[in-house]
Amino acid sequence: METSSSFDAYISSDGVTLDARDVALLRAIDREGSLNTAAESLGRSYAHAQRRVVELEAAFGSLVERTRGGSGGGGSTLTETARDLLAAFERTRASFEGVAEIAETVIVGTVTERDGELVTVETSAGNVRALVPEGDDEVQLSLRADAVTLTDPDDTPVPEHTSARNRFSGTVVGVESGDRIARVAVDIGLDQPVLALVTEDSRKKLALDAGNEVVVSFKATATRGVPL
Repeated sequence: METSSSFDAYISSDGVTLDARDVALLRAIDREGSLNTAAESLGRSYAHAQRRVVELEAAFGSLVERTRGGSGGGGSTLTETARDLLAAFERTRASFEGVAEIAETVIVGTVTERDGELVTVETSAGNVRALVPEGDDEVQLSLRADAVTLTDPDDTPVPEHTSARNRFSGTVVGVESGDRIARVAVDIGLDQPVLALVTEDSRKKLALDAGNEVVVSFKATATRGVPL
């Protein structure tokens, strides 16, 4: 099992989760005025889109009003409940992004290899692949918490099966839990812990509590630095 802090916002009700994919479908229905056309515009099947709307309505209430064809033609429109739900989703997304902006890890090290902007940086925790412009070899890297993936040590994908080649074993040293998201601090041997944002549900599933072992992964493209 794994949890990635590169997550989008979501809203749950009665065991059903509305996420960015569902929001895209509702917005397409609003834009196209038709569930069938909305599904086509998103490259999805009508049957799957219709089934998903039914699932969402069972949890959140009436979301789409459907009218049959006639002299004016049929179509689909969003209900006020759907519009309120979309607004709530955007507020939740904004809160996630706001936390992500202020939660980051700063890593200091020395460039040992360079291929354009892609470099290998020697740090106290080991080598880190990152993007750094030309300049002095001493660099400072910034890693946003929403770009970090945490995995169970016994269930971590092999490097060939993931694009996140920066991978370090560590120990959870702190957890700040909120209503929906948690900020997890992991000691991997740097001067400061690596910060990761995860959903509260994922934190519980992975048992991300202080003292537990975890694997930290992140992509080189998510690790950007500047020469000191």
